Amino acid sequence: MSSIKLVTLGGVRENGKNLYVAEVNDSIFVLDAGLKYPENEQLGVDVVIPNMDYLFENKDRIAGVFLTHGHADAIGALPYLLAEAKVPVFGTELTIELAKLFVKSNDSVKKFNDFHVIDQNSEIDFGDAVVSFFQTTHSIPESIGIVIGTPEGNIVYTGDFKFDQTASESYATDFARLAEIGREGVLALLSDSANADSNIQVASEQEVGDAILDTIADWDGRVIVAAVASNLSRIQQVFDAAAETGRRVVLTGFDVENIVRTAIRLNKLSLANEKLLIKPKEMSRFEDHELIILETGRMGEPINGLRKMSIGRHRYVEIKDGDLVYIVTTPSIAKEAVVARVENMVYQAGGIVKLITSSLRVSGHGNARDLQLMINLLRPKYLFPIQGEYRELDAHARVAMEVGILPENIFIPKRGTVMEYEKGDFVPAGSVSAGDVMIDGNAIGDVGNIVLRDRKVLSEDGIFIVAITVNRKDKKIISKARVHTRGFVYVKKSRDILRESCELVNQSVEDYLAQDSFDWGELKGLVRDNLSKFLFEQTKRRPAILPVVMEVK
Repeated sequence: MSSIKLVTLGGVRENGKNLYVAEVNDSIFVLDAGLKYPENEQLGVDVVIPNMDYLFENKDRIAGVFLTHGHADAIGALPYLLAEAKVPVFGTELTIELAKLFVKSNDSVKKFNDFHVIDQNSEIDFGDAVVSFFQTTHSIPESIGIVIGTPEGNIVYTGDFKFDQTASESYATDFARLAEIGREGVLALLSDSANADSNIQVASEQEVGDAILDTIADWDGRVIVAAVASNLSRIQQVFDAAAETGRRVVLTGFDVENIVRTAIRLNKLSLANEKLLIKPKEMSRFEDHELIILETGRMGEPINGLRKMSIGRHRYVEIKDGDLVYIVTTPSIAKEAVVARVENMVYQAGGIVKLITSSLRVSGHGNARDLQLMINLLRPKYLFPIQGEYRELDAHARVAMEVGILPENIFIPKRGTVMEYEKGDFVPAGSVSAGDVMIDGNAIGDVGNIVLRDRKVLSEDGIFIVAITVNRKDKKIISKARVHTRGFVYVKKSRDILRESCELVNQSVEDYLAQDSFDWGELKGLVRDNLSKFLFEQTKRRPAILPVVMEVK
């Protein structure tokens, strides 16, 4: 009997950051390695990746990393994994090319080249297990699910998916293959839950394409389309609408040029004519009604780009009267407040905002009925709802029970949970290190909760720096307290508070120097505590306080 373990390092009880591990005997199969973008309170953080210590500690057992599609939530953490574990990476042609873009942008692994292109018909025998694939429908071509075949049955990981009967060939689900996998026998299904709490039918890509065409055709001025750079289905629809309406498309996002050029080179995106795409500097040659500006922002997130356009800080575009800003991506719940603020800024700049979600339910993830169909096709014994917030995982579990999955055979894991197949059942078998690793610039893991707390304080109440010089031996103040503030109070209107703060610090230090004992940390702590209490009494604010006590001899 094979030893089987399933470990969730990311992607559960959250959206994004997908990273799952299937262990069969001594072989480790890594399923996706994604990132997520920071929540609003994670100030100054660029991206968040899973804690991968477990993989680093067991890197000699990793058979490979298997990627389901080319979105950042599936491939974005790959450079950080490969920096510590040089292991083979498997994916479809487009997915591998997009993964290479991520990897080459990281200096520590830009020379890595152990990539292997597979397709939905590939089958790889690793001895402990046979890995095969099936095509799924998502918002990017060549999305696949992964099958790990073991003597005890198949372990199936769906990746992100939905069902769409109108999908074109490169997006279409292979229903026959799914039914075949089900007949072979599925021991465990790890299935996408990101839209499980909805029964509303997701709009087909044909309906979305028609809506985009109608909106652009009906507008007389410039159209600024905000989309996710790696949502190639949406970008193709914009290209098609541009060709139909006689417009040119300008790409202005941080990385959309690389993604689009890669997709065109691989024939995953098509242009009606070579003149469809123009460079930003060529915009002045065309009338407003001849232009579509495709904004995808930095790291594929367009909303900040729209904000810059609204206040005149964008590199190429400034929103003006007569512009339509058409948001064709579905903002996450965490970003809804940000989107609302940016909408107001667009209107203030003279533009009009339209969200595609105002008329259509748009998602790359299947609703509850799609999830039930996947279960009926695969007929798994055990279900592990993944990829979603807890409410979505719970909704997935409930709809699974409606189609016959036994409650005791459904497991909603936590990050780091280890489930082991033992004596015919999956049972909890402890946990491994898991959680968020925050990336700030080139710093990996240096940003923790304490740093985030300090950044939050700085952003809300500012910083208060006080400097004083003492002679410890003579127990005297050599240079009295001087104050510097940033983001705390307007200095000209708060001179009394600042003067009294200096007097308080001088008195606190004098009293401390009069004692027999002396400790630098204790003195700074005393100054900080006294100042904090005084400033809160005066202003009801708690700035970050930085006491600087210098010594002269």
